[in-house]
Amino acid sequence: MYSHGSESLIKQAREIQESELQKFYSRLVKLLQGKEFGHETVDSLQRLHLILSASKYTRTLPPELQKRVLSLLSSPVEQLQVLSSAVLRETPPLSGQELNYNQENVSQLNSHAAALLLSQAGSRADLSSLCAQLLRSLESRSSEGPSHSLTHTLPILNTILTHCPQCLTEDHETLLSKKLVDWLRYASITQGGGASSGGFFTGPRSRQPAPIAELDGTVSGDFFTVLCVGQGFTDDQWMNVYSFSMLRHWLLTYHSVSNDNTTADTDDRSEIDGSVVSMVSATSSSSRLLPPKERLREKAFQYCQRLIEQSDRKAHKRTDADLQKACLVEAVCILDCVCVEDASLVYRTFPCIKALFGRLSSDLSFARVMLPIAQFYLNHGEMAAVDCESVWNLVFGRFPAELFNDHFLAHELLRFLRLNLESLQLRVPQYTHSFPNLLKLLAWDSPAVVDDFVDLLPSLVTAGTAVELLHTLLDLPCLSATLVLQLRSACLPISEPGGRCLLSLDAFRNPSFRGLFLFLLRGEAGSGDTIDRLGTLHELLAEVADWPRVIQCAQTVPVLLHIFFNTVTTVADEKLLAHLVLVMLERSSLLLNIPKYIKEIHRVFSCHLLRLCKLHPSLVVDQSHELLEFAGATANVYSKEEIYTHVVWVLGEYLSVSCDSRCSVRLITSCFEALEAVLFEITSSAPPPGAVCPAPRVVTTLMSALAKLASRSHDLIPRVSLFLSKLRTVTRGGSVAWCSDEEDLVAIVTRGEELWSLLKAPGVAQSVLTPPPHVTTPQWHRDINVAMPLQLRALTNLTHSQ
Repeated sequence: MYSHGSESLIKQAREIQESELQKFYSRLVKLLQGKEFGHETVDSLQRLHLILSASKYTRTLPPELQKRVLSLLSSPVEQLQVLSSAVLRETPPLSGQELNYNQENVSQLNSHAAALLLSQAGSRADLSSLCAQLLRSLESRSSEGPSHSLTHTLPILNTILTHCPQCLTEDHETLLSKKLVDWLRYASITQGGGASSGGFFTGPRSRQPAPIAELDGTVSGDFFTVLCVGQGFTDDQWMNVYSFSMLRHWLLTYHSVSNDNTTADTDDRSEIDGSVVSMVSATSSSSRLLPPKERLREKAFQYCQRLIEQSDRKAHKRTDADLQKACLVEAVCILDCVCVEDASLVYRTFPCIKALFGRLSSDLSFARVMLPIAQFYLNHGEMAAVDCESVWNLVFGRFPAELFNDHFLAHELLRFLRLNLESLQLRVPQYTHSFPNLLKLLAWDSPAVVDDFVDLLPSLVTAGTAVELLHTLLDLPCLSATLVLQLRSACLPISEPGGRCLLSLDAFRNPSFRGLFLFLLRGEAGSGDTIDRLGTLHELLAEVADWPRVIQCAQTVPVLLHIFFNTVTTVADEKLLAHLVLVMLERSSLLLNIPKYIKEIHRVFSCHLLRLCKLHPSLVVDQSHELLEFAGATANVYSKEEIYTHVVWVLGEYLSVSCDSRCSVRLITSCFEALEAVLFEITSSAPPPGAVCPAPRVVTTLMSALAKLASRSHDLIPRVSLFLSKLRTVTRGGSVAWCSDEEDLVAIVTRGEELWSLLKAPGVAQSVLTPPPHVTTPQWHRDINVAMPLQLRALTNLTHSQ
């Protein structure tokens, strides 16, 4: 894990002798007593940190050294701040030293000192005390203390709120809400730093503070926001920026309940009618009548409205344009928060949000801004009675279809879906039919988003979408390849005759095959479960089957199929499940030619075929024709061993009158004859060229299925017995062409002899090969009519000490 040199240094730090350590402490104290600190001091502090962190025991520094290191937290050199904070985290504070530091130097706090204090806080009381001191420092004017401390205070408070939101009292909440209102709405509107307006006669006396400007260069005519620019900023303007950055977190933490008890400014609240309050809150001047928390909500509303207005201005710099987008995201999220808390604001906010959507919806570069807008429509669209269809057509249509390769947007979109899954299922009918588009995100970057789809896939499985969704999941590797070809087709020129080019890319551009690829790229469900020429499509994509992106996509399909089948059994009726059985049989031979992928899909199909037939045994009779057709094809023995074995097993297990009264002797006989022909063929000749010998499990499963069917129709017993006796006779001569392993052959013959012995007694054979349910699922330990419960209780009493 570490290099040889690093391991040597760590070993030296761990094995340092106490006498040498004390000498090092004394030398470091002398270095820290100087007025200037050079490289030797920095190196010594780094070595001290290594010594403290490398030992599993906590070391205590000498008091003088700890005080010197503590003083470095207020050093103007950030490197010394970082090192001192790291050192002090590795050692316990001296008794009373931390508290004294907070009381005396809270105005000098920086981010590194704050991190140290938070790490050493032992209880909620310590955090509450620190919060109280920080809030008292906010009340002081900039002239009363260092102005730079204010810029660190809000981030520190925000961090404390993240870890322990209960540490603030109601008075603290009121105070901070008031301060946030002042910084957000009443920051200076002139530039800081003594900005000059320019000119020939400009001098110290003629310099006047210039007004702040908008991003397009015009003079700002309204209050200061984070989107205002200038040559310098005042302290309250910086606090405006910090306040906006923590505003949403503050609202989410403390304003979740709109009828909280408030401290000040609430005496006259009960005398004002609710309608009057909502009317009063519409103006800035009368909003002072509101309690602090509601006043903050009103100012947050005004601030975000101004940001949305400012975002319409043309920024001169690209960084400013990116800032506009980021502020729009935050502004819409804050508006959503305040509308959740105060429903009366929905009607004031929706016109602005609706206009913003209309302005940005045609520009996909604002896609990230659209997601908070979609969240706003989802939360409040029903209340405002607005049409949300255009929003969902954009979110579920253009975004995944055209921006599937935008990793950040994919993360944001899938996060939006996961957070609002229940609401989307209830209110947005487009959601469940948008899976062909949403799965493009998975097909493009499977490893990054597979966890999201593990959570989302069950919500996409309905009775109306199950069949098409199953086909789509199986075609995901094809979709992955098609998305790559789509991007390459747009970027690469059309190849000239005789030039080298991917055949699959030529096929993608060929109008004759265009329909195949367009079906994979469809935007919503409902245009058909699958396509007729899947084999042709797989041939066209044969050369791209080994692309890393396609392989990664193929690896996620089995996981999603398990989730699909586990979910579909809860929403589908027997008719739909019967259709899914047919799809599994059909698609077992229609998969993109990736050997490992095909093997895994067959394994998944086999597993869930058993589960479906166990839940609904009548499926075997319903689909007996298709199952017999599949089981009667000898080629499936060699190419689809896994699923073929399980199809044969369910035929032998559930083709019985006890499972379905419709099961006739004629049906049993036809199934017997189909399986008998396959078994005779594979045991009487060598495998076809290029194929391996049939697996012993296939042969023994076929023999067991024939024996089960014969035990239910005794006229078939002589035929089975004759085959089993011939098998024993043939194998006595030594090796056979259809089995290359001697141990496998012995196992097959042994199984045949067991079945032959059973069939000599038909009544016993049926009881053993097809036992009744009360035998296969015994509950004797619960049956009060038998002696088993009494025996178990007696044994329990004997084995447990009294």
